[in-house]
Amino acid sequence: MAKEIKKYELSKNSKTNAFGHKVFQIRALKDIERFRIKKGDLGGWVQSELNLSQDGDAWVYGDALVSGDALVSGNAQVFGNAQVYGNAWVYGDALVSGNAWVSGNAWVEKFENLFFASPIANDYSITLHRTEKGHQINIGCWSGTIDELLPKVRERNLTEQQVAEYEALVPLLQKRIDSWKPAEPVKTEKELEIEELEKRLAELRSSN
Repeated sequence: MAKEIKKYELSKNSKTNAFGHKVFQIRALKDIERFRIKKGDLGGWVQSELNLSQDGDAWVYGDALVSGDALVSGNAQVFGNAQVYGNAWVYGDALVSGNAWVSGNAWVEKFENLFFASPIANDYSITLHRTEKGHQINIGCWSGTIDELLPKVRERNLTEQQVAEYEALVPLLQKRIDSWKPAEPVKTEKELEIEELEKRLAELRSSN
């Protein structure tokens, strides 16, 4: 049986990201027809092959960067100047673009799991994303929840106009958060094996 060709490799092009990690530009080893990527095309940047699945059509483009324990899989796309890091998981048909920063325990399965606005108030970008237990907002180096956002804004030396922009954005952010149903936990391979064994035992008991 022929060995399946990997989707991409780490090229020799490297740089250091904002967190001090060495990252590598990816190169396609085969065509990805869904996204019109050709064998030999250069993509975005990853810290290791653990950041971008070799399965599926997921891809990282241009200056986009994935590092830490973050994973991009399925048919997800990360492009622009977007950064995905921490324990974030971007999967399904999700799109992460622009200057979005997705981090922490983010679960981004589709475009609706992400909200991005830029520039906001003092030229920052604001990224809201879904997480395993709720949501997270990233603005510059600050991360927190919607309940923490305005108190943090009012601590800073901002103009009335800048504060007003954040205040106007909060209802929209809340609307997006309210639209998210609780994420169902993803079962590990071990949990699935145990579940299958328990099912077989129950069937054996019922047949006796």
